[in-house]
Amino acid sequence: MKILIKQAKIVDPSSPFNGQTADIFIENGRITKISTSISEKADQEIAVPGLHVSPGWVDVFANFADPGYEYKETLETGAAAAAAGGYTDVMVIPNTNPTIHNKAAVEYITHKSRSLPVSIHPIGAVTKNTEGKELAEMYDMKTSGAIAFSDGLNCVQSAGLLVKALQYVKAFDGIIIQLPDDKSINPHGLINEGIVSTQLGLPGKPVMAEELVVARDIKLTRYAESRLHFTGVSTKKSLEYITRGKQSGTDVSCSVTPYHLFFCDEDLQGYDTNLKVNPPLRTKEDRAALQEAVMNGSVNCLATHHLPHEYDSKVMEFEYAKFGMTGLETAYGVLTTAVPGITVERCVDLLAINPRKIFGLHPVTIKEGNTATLTLFNPAVKWMVTPEHIKSKSSNSPFTGKELTGKITGIINGDKIILA
Repeated sequence: MKILIKQAKIVDPSSPFNGQTADIFIENGRITKISTSISEKADQEIAVPGLHVSPGWVDVFANFADPGYEYKETLETGAAAAAAGGYTDVMVIPNTNPTIHNKAAVEYITHKSRSLPVSIHPIGAVTKNTEGKELAEMYDMKTSGAIAFSDGLNCVQSAGLLVKALQYVKAFDGIIIQLPDDKSINPHGLINEGIVSTQLGLPGKPVMAEELVVARDIKLTRYAESRLHFTGVSTKKSLEYITRGKQSGTDVSCSVTPYHLFFCDEDLQGYDTNLKVNPPLRTKEDRAALQEAVMNGSVNCLATHHLPHEYDSKVMEFEYAKFGMTGLETAYGVLTTAVPGITVERCVDLLAINPRKIFGLHPVTIKEGNTATLTLFNPAVKWMVTPEHIKSKSSNSPFTGKELTGKITGIINGDKIILA
């Protein structure tokens, strides 16, 4: 198949065409020509005013609920949601049934997703059944295709177990992902502990539950001389700890979610269960700190924390609703709307360049002769999120009905093309 992209601005720091507006000709999944004007005939031509093209985007933390919870999401519907959000690659967490904690479970994901338009990379569990009691078979999972290791939604609570895991993955230059959450500190908390939780009469979850784990795990990573990535970082103090850790030479990195950049705990006044997330939405001050960290480079990448839930898990009393929201389709628009001063180049760093470096994905460069792994987007377009935009099997998104700036045109992943 021949595809011609007309007059797109190339955003790729490693490309000789970076910053230029050019035509790109793709034949059978490979970039064969880049020039100011190409007149060759193509099977499909993409010509959109204001079009930008970058290396394919990577989401580092999403739940596709397959196997075991296919009523929430499947690999197929998750891939459709990712493509609609401009993602060519998605790293899926191991909180499935059975858990992705052995070679067979990793191979199930890699084999089942081969024909999909989005490359799906399984994250193997650190502990068996993500229970935090006994280390899982990480070496076997790595050789079968696991990209990283995490207990996903379950933070590894034991310092002794985590340091063993950090030492273990050094043998193959592995990396562990941790969602920082000390479960012993008010495990029944529903939203951020503060003025709003008091006003709403809801049990609060203090920032200390996150910050203690961040501080501890930086020390453990330094001791083990290993690699750790924090995801879902939500407080100003956590960012300060991580920045200091990096400055001391510890190999830590972090990601934030789009929704922590967009909402704060004051948005919970209406008890919208779609805003019930973990880590919870924090204060305006914390949100401002996250936005600043995204701008200045303290945050390495964006993680959607795409957690789909069926209707019955969300449409109920706030206390009983499940944690999480869908987020793949709206991630880019939410980022550019929440942080209006962010440059296109910084967005591409967060969404494409840094995740590939941190997690050892094959680097993608927009130049002649390379495989086409591309995200097509338009930073200036304003659009209203409607139910039709949600390609996930679940629709638990608080962004439906909201206007966002920055829209996806489509993705090209080798010989597969999906246009929005």
